[in-house]
Amino acid sequence: QVQLVESGGGLVQPGGSLRLSCAASGSIFNINTMNWYRQAPGKQREFVARITSGGFTNYADSVKGRFTVSRNNAQNTMYLQMNSLKPEDTAVYYCNADIRRRDGYAANYWGQGTQVTVSS
Repeated sequence: QVQLVESGGGLVQPGGSLRLSCAASGSIFNINTMNWYRQAPGKQREFVARITSGGFTNYADSVKGRFTVSRNNAQNTMYLQMNSLKPEDTAVYYCNADIRRRDGYAANYWGQGTQVTVSS
């Protein structure tokens, strides 16, 4: 089994910062691209940031210059450093990854999400 677990969400004031983590565990052979998505109340889930196994990144226009995605391949962990947070960043943030298990099975996995609320 493979599991993705997000952490680090919470309540922060506008202009503040948070760092989210996504830890993958289980019978993992390798992890390809890892992504962050978010879903605000009443809205569709949207792409936030992506990082490949080689470290290439790209971002949604709405977070460019404020969010930074990184990963630690040795620990199967991805991070999202969020700075200059705005109320419109309020959402549940989800981790997503393409993972190949040791038995050869490959699939796309989702975490359960972590709530980020930006409010004064």
